[in-house]
Amino acid sequence: MFIGEYQHALDSKNRMIVPSKLREELGNKFVITKGLDGCLYAYPQDEWKNLEEKMKTLPLTNRDARSFVRFFFAGACEIEMDKQGRGLIPQNLKEYAGIEKEIVSIGVLTRVEIWSKEKWQEYNDSNVDFESIAEKMSDLGI
Repeated sequence: MFIGEYQHALDSKNRMIVPSKLREELGNKFVITKGLDGCLYAYPQDEWKNLEEKMKTLPLTNRDARSFVRFFFAGACEIEMDKQGRGLIPQNLKEYAGIEKEIVSIGVLTRVEIWSKEKWQEYNDSNVDFESIAEKMSDLGI
């Protein structure tokens, strides 16, 4: 399970240094793709396989399902970390997430979300009413 918030930066070769507390669970090879809310999602190989299986069950005749699968898989790529725990984020994904230098990685149960520091601050500074959301979570059995 991924938890926590980690602030770091791209190195001089635009590689992301994966925080050590996330590195072990992500593994040496993991999949990174476009996420929702303007961030990137990183999945360990086994969790990515689970998502693939779920996506295969979506009906090809459903326009929203096709669009979501395209969005999610078209930008996906496998990242292999070097011995220092660094991995190169492809340019198209950096542009999508607005990543220039400063990064915030957050653990979110089965995935790691990778945010530009600016977008993460904007998200946290937005007027999201977390108490109202918490009340609605009971509808989902939480």
